[in-house]
Amino acid sequence: MKKIFFLIASLCCITTFAQVRMPAPSPTQKIVQEFGIGSIELTYSRPSVKGRSLLKENSDLAPLGKLWRTGANAATRITFSDRVMLGGKLLDTGSYVLYTIPGKEYWEIILNKGLNNWGTDGYKESEDVVRTKVKVEKINRDVETFTMQFSNVLPESCNLDIRWGTALVSIPMSVNVKDRIRAQVEKALSAETPTAAVYQAAANFYYEWDKNLNKALVNVTKATQANPQAFWLFLLQAKIQRDMGDKTAAKASAQKCIEVATAAKNDDYVKQATDLIQKL
Repeated sequence: MKKIFFLIASLCCITTFAQVRMPAPSPTQKIVQEFGIGSIELTYSRPSVKGRSLLKENSDLAPLGKLWRTGANAATRITFSDRVMLGGKLLDTGSYVLYTIPGKEYWEIILNKGLNNWGTDGYKESEDVVRTKVKVEKINRDVETFTMQFSNVLPESCNLDIRWGTALVSIPMSVNVKDRIRAQVEKALSAETPTAAVYQAAANFYYEWDKNLNKALVNVTKATQANPQAFWLFLLQAKIQRDMGDKTAAKASAQKCIEVATAAKNDDYVKQATDLIQKL
């Protein structure tokens, strides 16, 4: 009987212990950043310094000159849904392991195919797809918890920033999407009856990306004709005409924007159009 009671008590203790949850010492973070016409997904674990030595020769954390998993636990993973240029190489879509070799002045950035590796275990240099060096910057604020984030996210370029201690490493990436967008725009415009949305997309492309004001004006004019209640289109038309040096036409388009936006009770566009007129 005592043995049975002891067995039951032990099982209860094990069950109770299994239900106890505690914070992870190096919590995992997943970031998804839209970029170009695709996205980048980053998964990594975030160790904290906790008084240990960091980024020094033979330090407890991320020692200089040694291959590092770029975080804790499993090696950091980065996934591209579109082709991205990194380190002078055009990467195919898919997932890669992100390794680094920290240095005093430069960090070596490595993308590797070893998706089944645990940390640096199983790493093979022959599976590297990119190796590039990035300069280290010193920051004033001491970062306790290892941090990675995307910065300066523009239509065709962005940075992946690594921050820990007083070190900042900013990895540049780029995409070339302008030609693909142009092909999409031209295909949409070649349809038998393009919609107002197609004309609007074309106007935005030629204005923002291609800097072709003539084509931008032609398409935004067609868009306003197809959707005369679209006050945002009249504001775009005013901006294009302003940049072409036609202040009279720009003022007329801005006034039309104010008229339609007022009827739609959109104060934001009324203000934007009013400000545009005042600055002509």
